[in-house]
Amino acid sequence: MIARILDGVAIAATIRAEVRDDVAALAREGVVPGLAVVLVGDDPASQVYVRSKGKACLEAGMHSETVTLAAEASETEILATIDRLNADPRIDGILCQLPVPPHVNAERVIRRIDPAKDVDGFHPVNVGKTALGDPTGFQPATPFGVQQLLIRAGVPTEGAHAVIVGRSNIVGRPLANLLSLDTAGGNATTTLAHSRTRDLAALCRTADILIVAIGRAGFLGADAVKPGATVIDVGINRVDDATRPRGYRLAGDVDFESVSAVAGAITPVPGGVGPMTIAMLLVNTVRAARARVQPDA
Repeated sequence: MIARILDGVAIAATIRAEVRDDVAALAREGVVPGLAVVLVGDDPASQVYVRSKGKACLEAGMHSETVTLAAEASETEILATIDRLNADPRIDGILCQLPVPPHVNAERVIRRIDPAKDVDGFHPVNVGKTALGDPTGFQPATPFGVQQLLIRAGVPTEGAHAVIVGRSNIVGRPLANLLSLDTAGGNATTTLAHSRTRDLAALCRTADILIVAIGRAGFLGADAVKPGATVIDVGINRVDDATRPRGYRLAGDVDFESVSAVAGAITPVPGGVGPMTIAMLLVNTVRAARARVQPDA
């Protein structure tokens, strides 16, 4: 069996085209959605990701602003920046790129963002709305992207057993909620597992949909996959590789070569979940802009 490749790049391109249409419609009403990213420090991976977000905004016709602060910036300075963006009428969405330096309390920064501008979906207000299935909340971009990937790739979730490996507040927990809700792309029976789950491979073999977000390259192999299952690899890890010009390659949390010989469908790394995350961030920003001009819609 050779797994079908779930092309996140192509699906994200479709969503971004839809976003461009939505932005054009808002522009006819005199509204330009705006996204601001706060970047603290000079982490290379964060810098690349922030540039990708800015480029995606501009391609969609949106206003983009990046605020770069030194790694030594105080928490007070960061919170003041958030306050300024909260009050800026040009900005509909705000996110602080994680991770932040160790001296900064990330939770305090996230909670300072206006929930109406929290397009990353990390504020407790939006976390609660996601858990309750409240459509006025913002779903975190990566779980939202995974769900949209499943929907648009024609992977049925209703009645399916979805096992999610990884219990983070950014991916695992909100994704378990989204897939279990009585909505499109939901109605699955979800199991939230992690590295300390007993006999993890046996549990994973019960999954119709296996989602791995644990942050360890090649963590799961073919022995953990039921034949024909859909495998969504959320991980993106740098692996040393002297044969590559940069000295490394990107790898997911599953062993792609062995798993793709067993699974029915699989996302590649890169080119799977990553592009969906940025696409759904744009979707959330447009929703925030629409809510600003049509609060009762």
